[in-house]
Amino acid sequence: MSEVKCIGILTSGGDAPGMNAAIRAVTRTAIYHGLQVKGIYRGYKGLVSGEIKEFKSQNVSNIIQLGGTILKTARCKEFRTPEGRKQAYENMKKEGIDALVVIGGDGSLSGARTFAQEFDVPCIGLPGTIDNDLYGTDTTIGYDTALNTILNCVDKIRDTATSHERLFFVEVMGRDAGFLALNSAIAAGCEAAIIPEFSTEVDQLEEFIKNGFRKSKNSSIVIVAESELTGGAMHYAERVKNEYPQYDVRVTILGHLQRGGSPTAHDRILASRLGAAAIDAILEGQRNVMIGVQNDEVVYVPFTRAIKKDKPIQHELVDVLKALSI
Repeated sequence: MSEVKCIGILTSGGDAPGMNAAIRAVTRTAIYHGLQVKGIYRGYKGLVSGEIKEFKSQNVSNIIQLGGTILKTARCKEFRTPEGRKQAYENMKKEGIDALVVIGGDGSLSGARTFAQEFDVPCIGLPGTIDNDLYGTDTTIGYDTALNTILNCVDKIRDTATSHERLFFVEVMGRDAGFLALNSAIAAGCEAAIIPEFSTEVDQLEEFIKNGFRKSKNSSIVIVAESELTGGAMHYAERVKNEYPQYDVRVTILGHLQRGGSPTAHDRILASRLGAAAIDAILEGQRNVMIGVQNDEVVYVPFTRAIKKDKPIQHELVDVLKALSI
């Protein structure tokens, strides 16, 4: 698109390790192709309030290894209103920004989709969320780092669980998606994962007690997704205390530990690839798509598909966990 001369970049929603690597990749790839880059601070809030600064190559030096986001992130009620989006568009035009790259989760991409429809602005999304819940990409920026953080914590918890012969419920993030819970349970050798995808199908606690813990184990770790659909780790700990009082139960909620830390090599490479591909997409005339990776190939996924379609859990992994937890 020859008319695109200046790219705006923002991070929105929950922070995820690798966002800085994506900011760096977008900035440097754009500059490499002769485009101007402007960083928008505090997500859509900064677009509405005009917190915008020109980025040169040196602005993104030495950030690839940092967690969080140098552009900051914030919630923005104003952007949810037509008036707020109009103000954001006026600030964008005032700064000479022709296209937006938005790094974030489904809420961030939903905002970009609405904005693009109302003002005919080319918007490209990058999947930045530890939840790994965006359809159309095998993994999202930050997911691998969060998974490794959980693994590190659970390895330590297992020492205590074994020493004291306890049943531990460890709560991880994931909201409406069980990717972190299921895969961390497999990687850490846990006995079960309680995830929202199966919350209405079976009594996951009863199944776990019946199949494994009661038969052969005197200590166990169960990973629980924080979702309202599961009720979280405290809900299951209370159930065990009431229904199986013979077990010594403990709860660990990992919380925001999972969102921080230096990104893994996988997340740095993924973010770099997606960031560079975002600029390629703009130069090709693409708009209103999320950049993803499927089978190690970069793909363009329309916002409507990325946001609206649920990303399925692999049932094969559930079977693997069940078989290995005996």
